[in-house]
Amino acid sequence: MSRYSIQKKGGEYVVLADDQSILTFTSRRKAAKFAAEASELLSVQSALPAGEAREGDQSPVKGAKFLDDEVRFP
Repeated sequence: MSRYSIQKKGGEYVVLADDQSILTFTSRRKAAKFAAEASELLSVQSALPAGEAREGDQSPVKGAKFLDDEVRFP
């Protein structure tokens, strides 16, 4: 699991995962919010059983149907 930290470089705040730079923010508050949410998502993901497949929130994408059966896009 990654460890998130925030470093100030010049006038920007850089979010680091372990020692790798991930994103740069102009606001410390936004950087802290991002780091907290990323950490929470990783902890939820690691709490799931290893082989469990999760269903998506959306149904699968189907090909578009047109009334005149013509192909619109190559």
